Amino acid sequence: MRTFINRFTSRIWGPVMLTNISDYPKTTRIVIGAMLGSIAVILQSAGIFTGVGYILSMMTTGPIVLATLLSVKMGSLTYLVTIILLALVQPSELLVFPFTTGLLGLSLGVGLHYLKRSLLIMFCSAVSLTLGICLLLYGLKFPILGPSVSSHLSSFVILCVFAFSFLYSWIWLKVSIHAFKIIHKVVFRRYIYDK
Repeated sequence: MRTFINRFTSRIWGPVMLTNISDYPKTTRIVIGAMLGSIAVILQSAGIFTGVGYILSMMTTGPIVLATLLSVKMGSLTYLVTIILLALVQPSELLVFPFTTGLLGLSLGVGLHYLKRSLLIMFCSAVSLTLGICLLLYGLKFPILGPSVSSHLSSFVILCVFAFSFLYSWIWLKVSIHAFKIIHKVVFRRYIYDK
């Protein structure tokens, strides 16, 4: 019975297996990072449209995670370039991206690089997203959760935000690993054939 439980929990919370990305040429990593930054700007800018725009805006985390998986330095640069481009293209989204979707993408990517355990990655990502949202809500008094949530410090709101952040981090962790494996197969196969 104990072996079954260990196998089951290692599948859910076990080590995250990622493919080796150091084989990519530097030019390929830079081009992919630039494309992912451009996609992040387009997705974050879609937040001005209601309904579908909000869903597209939530997808901004994906390109930042993938860029960070290529290289932590590339992910950080993609994060900064996205902020700069948002300042030019869509300044209304400039406060939201660095503290929510962008921060989550960066923390997930760094976690996948260094922490290697799913539960630890999700916890650290959830903490960083919670801190980002709380900084917007309580520090900058920006109503990120809507006008009905008060900007006065509330432990219940922080707990709810953390619970949501943990679930959201889990979803993005699974999506990011799957997407990275697909991208790795496509890019690496093309790199082998081009040689």
